[in-house]
Amino acid sequence: MAAGPHPYSQLQPSLVLDALEAVGLPSDGRLLQLNSYENRVFQGFGEDGMAWVAKFYRPGRWSDVQILEEHAFAHELAAAEVPVVAPLALQASAQARLPVSLLGEPATLATVGEADTCFRLAVAPRHGGRGPELDDPATLRWLGRFLARLHNVGAARPFATRRVLTPHTLGHDALARVLALQVVPPAEAPVWESACRQALALVDRAFAATPAAALRLHGDFHPGNILWRDEGPHIVDLDDACTGPAVQDLWMMLSGDTPSRQQQLHALLAGYRELRDFASAELALIEPLRTLRMLHHSAWLAERWGDPAFPRAFPFFETPAYWSQQAQQLREQLDTMAEPPLLP
Repeated sequence: MAAGPHPYSQLQPSLVLDALEAVGLPSDGRLLQLNSYENRVFQGFGEDGMAWVAKFYRPGRWSDVQILEEHAFAHELAAAEVPVVAPLALQASAQARLPVSLLGEPATLATVGEADTCFRLAVAPRHGGRGPELDDPATLRWLGRFLARLHNVGAARPFATRRVLTPHTLGHDALARVLALQVVPPAEAPVWESACRQALALVDRAFAATPAAALRLHGDFHPGNILWRDEGPHIVDLDDACTGPAVQDLWMMLSGDTPSRQQQLHALLAGYRELRDFASAELALIEPLRTLRMLHHSAWLAERWGDPAFPRAFPFFETPAYWSQQAQQLREQLDTMAEPPLLP
């Protein structure tokens, strides 16, 4: 757990406005902080009335090269007319109050400020929208086509530096990080760790038995990351873009009981297969992937606890009840992973 002020405590509105001016986007003074735990995201308005969204990357999470790979993927998708809002090319301002350096071709990433007030920044045009109606089969078929188009671009070439989704990166490593941070209450630790190791053994077995082609993915394609307008869905950033199996971008669209998820999957795959083949064997990875997400989420909370936004948003994380609940859910996953997968 981190001690002392978190770096984001230095990200005051005046610094945000100065940082935007430094990259050639002077504001009319209006600034709205948007909902984001991982990064700090603000909506601003230029002097010409144009609205844009500025993302200040969490210090230490990604390297510059990894962020620029994310940006390049976004521009590649946009060039292929896949609806994604790609970051803007930035320009250093001669009137900047803060030191600024630009990275990338085009320059989509800026480092602004110095010492403890230095942040990496990207800016995109503002695009609004609503959540998708996942109880509508037509919407699911549309999302299936959207993902097929995204994956067709993603399969064209590999990432060089982005995270690879495996049982180790999202599971075993997550378990090791939680144990090293010693955040699990002593009374709950043995039961939780035992449930983790049993679940990971089944995850390992499932991945070993299900060879899947790896490609560039959105990585976190859940309803909260999709904005829908009359012309259909679009995504506004690729912060969790990674390499992994195609099913990772499909399974978070499914919810409810088994018959409901089966119907949703049929609609989703009907759209997907209009534009791209899908290997049905990957459906056996849905519950193992859900298990990995559970473990990764606990490690994410543990590692972010020094950020004051996290104790406010997730106060239950420090309670024994949280870890007891997680152990129970992992035990339930043991049964679920033993069941036959959904049908294609």
